[in-house]
Amino acid sequence: MISSFLKNISILKKFLFINLLVFIIFGSLTAIYLKGIQPNLINKKTSNHIQIINNTIDHIIRLKIQFNKDDIRKFLFSTRFLFQNLDRVMIFDNKFQLIGDTDTLDLDPRSFSQKLNIIEMDIKSENQKLEKKKITPQDKKESKLLSEKIVDYSKSSDFGKPYTFTQENYNHFLLVTIKNVNNGESNIGYLAISEKANDIRSAINERKIFVFRTALVVAVVILIFSLVLNRYFLKPIKTLVNFTKSIKEKNKQKIDIKVVKNRHDEIGILSNSLDEMTNELNNRISAAENFSTDLVHEIRNPLASLKSASEIISETSDKSQREKLVNILLHDVERIERLITDYSQMLKDEVAITNEQMKEIDLKLIATSVVDDFNSIHNSKSRVKIQLNSNGSGNYNILGIENRIEQIIANLLDNSISFSRENQTIKVELSEDKKEKSVILSVIDEGEGFKENDTTKIFKRFYSNRPNKFGEHSGLGLNIVKNLVELHNGKIYASNNVGQKGAIIEIIFPKV
Repeated sequence: MISSFLKNISILKKFLFINLLVFIIFGSLTAIYLKGIQPNLINKKTSNHIQIINNTIDHIIRLKIQFNKDDIRKFLFSTRFLFQNLDRVMIFDNKFQLIGDTDTLDLDPRSFSQKLNIIEMDIKSENQKLEKKKITPQDKKESKLLSEKIVDYSKSSDFGKPYTFTQENYNHFLLVTIKNVNNGESNIGYLAISEKANDIRSAINERKIFVFRTALVVAVVILIFSLVLNRYFLKPIKTLVNFTKSIKEKNKQKIDIKVVKNRHDEIGILSNSLDEMTNELNNRISAAENFSTDLVHEIRNPLASLKSASEIISETSDKSQREKLVNILLHDVERIERLITDYSQMLKDEVAITNEQMKEIDLKLIATSVVDDFNSIHNSKSRVKIQLNSNGSGNYNILGIENRIEQIIANLLDNSISFSRENQTIKVELSEDKKEKSVILSVIDEGEGFKENDTTKIFKRFYSNRPNKFGEHSGLGLNIVKNLVELHNGKIYASNNVGQKGAIIEIIFPKV
């Protein structure tokens, strides 16, 4: 039940609830501890009372002390050293009448000496002092209360055993122990020891104050920590949650997370990553929408041509005309097929690229491999020769994905071959810019060159200024090349070969 409750509340409420639960548990344990302190402290003092009571009763029985005021008073004078650490000792007869009380004696410090033979008691003078000594109302009240307790004790199941009780008022915390005196034949009276145990109350109060102060400090710390947690962690997280919700629900009003992004901790890093991811997704969505629109537009043209050619071919009987129309149909079908194939391959490449890792590769080895493959294929078909040139034994190591670099070079060579005629040469040149710490790959052909003043247009999808053999190309090649180059943190440029025929495509890769 608690787990299901915690699942449905905020982090701050979870934190406060868990702290409250811990607080209650520790509070309960503390209350049990405080409740157990007093009995433990009382037991220590009670054990001392019981020992003194037992010794006193042994003296009374051994000396055959009679339970009357004179004999008990003499006994208290003679054995006062037994009670020197106690506040008050009272003796009651069997009728619950007080017959001896150390509070009514004028104690001489010499009487605490164990050498009793050096003290001569003058009972008469002591009686005279006793008559002069005043008994306070508090003494009478305590004696009366104790007499009532002894009556209850005599009727209880504890009779015959030491019985301890406490009496607490504003000034004192009294600890009283009672036991009956039995001479072996019958009960002859009662002995009670009363001690001011304010130290017990002080010890308990000190612990209570300590616990209260500790609880107060812990509560203040939890409160401060909760405010800090809410202010610097939970609120920014809530802002990010609202930000993602607004994107999901496509709200026109966007949540501003600039304040969170400016933080230099993990939440700031998370905010920037989330914002970059969102922008990247938006760019991808926008690119996909634009690409789909462009693809539909590109397919519509050959479809219109297909429709027109198919309508005419069914009506014409001229053989040469029919062959021409069939060629148009084949050309348009090839265009559509190439568009769909390249579009599908481009989507697969985008997915694959996200799972591929870059590593250090030698651009010269890859370029050599691709050029050799093209020479073996295209030299016999189109009679176009591809030549690889490099500046000696330079360092052409870059950080990249090998099969994607192969794809870049292959697409550039395909494009150059489309613009080249028989017996022309395409040069692939590698050079090293030590100052800029980069590797430059150039593809130079001897074709017609670029007619555009702004050569950046050729890297756009489905650019319209294409060679006659368009059925062999989709118009996506150079756009794919540009995307792959940018993936490798490179730059691509296109220009005409100044003073000669042809075009130059130049790619700059950062060197490892």
